[in-house]
Amino acid sequence: MIHELKKKGAALTPVNPPLVKTLHSSDVAVSLDRVDGAEVDEMGSLVGEKQEHRWRWHAIEHRTGAVLASGFGQRQDEVFLQLQALLEPLGIPRFFTDHWGAYARHLAPETPVPGKRKTQKIERQHLPLRTRIKRLARKTICFSKSAAMHNIVIGLFVNRYEFGLFIYYYNIQI
Repeated sequence: MIHELKKKGAALTPVNPPLVKTLHSSDVAVSLDRVDGAEVDEMGSLVGEKQEHRWRWHAIEHRTGAVLASGFGQRQDEVFLQLQALLEPLGIPRFFTDHWGAYARHLAPETPVPGKRKTQKIERQHLPLRTRIKRLARKTICFSKSAAMHNIVIGLFVNRYEFGLFIYYYNIQI
């Protein structure tokens, strides 16, 4: 089963395809204007007998809460820059963030809006993930043995429940 899950890792997508498809219509300017802001945050978890920290980076549309993009990595500026590159085609004018330094360093000075008051939706999305995926729960005995499997399991969940994509495993939806 692990071998089959690893094969599914190649099918995972870091952006929300249904949303991106709507941006390729003849009325792109209107679609881009609708994404007036994005909430960006990172959520920590542990891998390899709780030795290595992994972070799920994600961005949601501020008004609707739709997941725009998601990725995995360390809590470093380079990983934020990868997420920012995924969001660039959407033309987002404002980012609602916490006070972590990477946002201030890599976003234009007028772009970030730091503070917990504007990031409540994205912070709220951490709870269902931690509830449904035991390897994300705090103070648990469940953890991923490898970063690759950690990314695949969480990526499958995000692709299914956030992006609405079905990835089939032996003709069974997961």
